[in-house]
Amino acid sequence: MVTSRWTAAPAPTASPRRRGAVLERAILDAALEQLGTVGWNGLTMEGVAAVAQTGKAAVYRRWPSKEDLVVEALRTGLPRLDSAPDLGGVREDLVALCRTARDAMFSRPGLALRSVIHECDQSGAERFQALILEGVVEPTVRLLHEVIARGIERGEVRSGAANGYVFDAIPAMMMYRSKVCGSEWNDPDLDEMIDQLMLPLLRPDAS
Repeated sequence: MVTSRWTAAPAPTASPRRRGAVLERAILDAALEQLGTVGWNGLTMEGVAAVAQTGKAAVYRRWPSKEDLVVEALRTGLPRLDSAPDLGGVREDLVALCRTARDAMFSRPGLALRSVIHECDQSGAERFQALILEGVVEPTVRLLHEVIARGIERGEVRSGAANGYVFDAIPAMMMYRSKVCGSEWNDPDLDEMIDQLMLPLLRPDAS
């Protein structure tokens, strides 16, 4: 009996067709990837569709414009700032909160958002600037309220420190230093900002 040396190759298995949330997540991830490689000016709906391995009609059906797609990709991709740290002391809480905000700013979506603002025109920049405020700055300020209010209750923070100027100090400093000075806000930099800027503003004996 003669046996053949050749065997039939297995039939290729078709990949399951992605739908709904799975396909949307693939498209949004592809948009973030394209922002990181070709930037805002080089990003196209066709290019995103190719990276996501879908048709461009699937992209346009969900997001009618490049701006709409990128806003959604960044909004859903930015790390969430949901809860204030409670480590037993106002300094420890502020340091932990600043590190969380720093990680959001320098995450892949955070870096993509900042690059978009630098590349797109004025009207687009204003739209994405609002995303920074809603996604990073405003949540940080809200959690600062919690940290400082808790510090007042413990007697670590003077009662008059709960004001808008104090709440704005950390986000303003972090945004200014990262945008104008190119600071990446490593841990020692954050510690120094808390020790030399925030604690003197907050301590009970401050005037």
